Amino acid sequence: MSWLTLLVLLLLVLVVLLFAAGLAYVAYHHPALAMPLMVATGGATVVVTLVAAIVSR
Repeated sequence: MSWLTLLVLLLLVLVVLLFAAGLAYVAYHHPALAMPLMVATGGATVVVTLVAAIVSR
């Protein structure tokens, strides 16, 4: 892998972690949003899986 690919993967991981932390913060302070956030988290998981599959080629 080139350095650029590794850098892009690192940035992707950091963005996903930031997104997950934001969702956890919102779900903790607004419990009524917990179920919609679970759906959003599931969707984000699918997107990350697809991106990982495309990058690994």
